[in-house]
Amino acid sequence: MSKKIDVDDKLIKKLAKLLDETGLAEIEYGEGDVSIRVSKGGTMISHSTAPAAPQPVAPPAESAPAATSHAEHPGVVTSPMVGVVYTSPEPGAGAFVSVGDSVTAGQVVMLIEAMKVFNQIKAPKSGKVTKILVESGSPVEFGEPLLIVE
Repeated sequence: MSKKIDVDDKLIKKLAKLLDETGLAEIEYGEGDVSIRVSKGGTMISHSTAPAAPQPVAPPAESAPAATSHAEHPGVVTSPMVGVVYTSPEPGAGAFVSVGDSVTAGQVVMLIEAMKVFNQIKAPKSGKVTKILVESGSPVEFGEPLLIVE
């Protein structure tokens, strides 16, 4: 016997609006035994082979101050979600951008895979890439600095 669920149209509209505001492709909200997943169509890019397992990276000596300074930099591009970051469109392909490259606003600079969906991370402004702060295939957190555009 299936449980009847009263669908909250306002909640679904709020979640859809949140998708647009954050640039996410999918969002899920759960409460108790009920969960709602809202997703929108978009460009999905799939890797043809499984990515290599991320290698542990030793933290830099000045990890806390450096992370703080990158997060506060006016040209920082941060992760809009939790996932795995990729710097190229597929394994073996060249990187979207490298340090020293000029980018235009809206140009794809990375991908973040979240729940088997590849989300494009775009440059918020035109400028020059001065630092890339993550390695391809590494996990990232929401708000984590990815790169600097000056």
